[in-house]
Amino acid sequence: MGLISFIKEAGEKLFGKGEAKAAQEAAAQAPNPENIARLNKAAADAIVAYIDTMGLKVDGLAVEFDGATRTVTVSGQVADQATKEKVVLCCGNVEGVAAVNDMLVVATPQPESKIYVVVKGDTLSKISKEFYGTPNKYMLIFEANKPMLTHPDKIYPGQALRIPPAA
Repeated sequence: MGLISFIKEAGEKLFGKGEAKAAQEAAAQAPNPENIARLNKAAADAIVAYIDTMGLKVDGLAVEFDGATRTVTVSGQVADQATKEKVVLCCGNVEGVAAVNDMLVVATPQPESKIYVVVKGDTLSKISKEFYGTPNKYMLIFEANKPMLTHPDKIYPGQALRIPPAA
């Protein structure tokens, strides 16, 4: 996938708590290279923890965050294309992240899904109609985005979703 853009104002709020919050406060008070590096590491660690909570398996997972460019670089090896895309979305659907540099390797390559950014007024049915010609395939989109999505009605503007090829 390479470099994928995201809306940095939308997404999971991972950086405002715990170690990431402490690092943000320290970097704001004294923006020296040591505090900036600590902030970037805390942000990367928060993203790794989020990926782990989603149950996505990545061998050799490495996540780096560059606060200056708001870019996450993610690398490692995944079993399939769906897992790769979900990991990239976990990294990008985080408030404060503007781009993801995808360096993941897929053990069994498959066709890539399309990425769609939700706009105000969207529903999975509406997105399904746009991509598949029928609103009735909304569950295909929902299933493709689990576990990040917990309910078909819980999408938000700015969220990036996987749109897999029609089945």
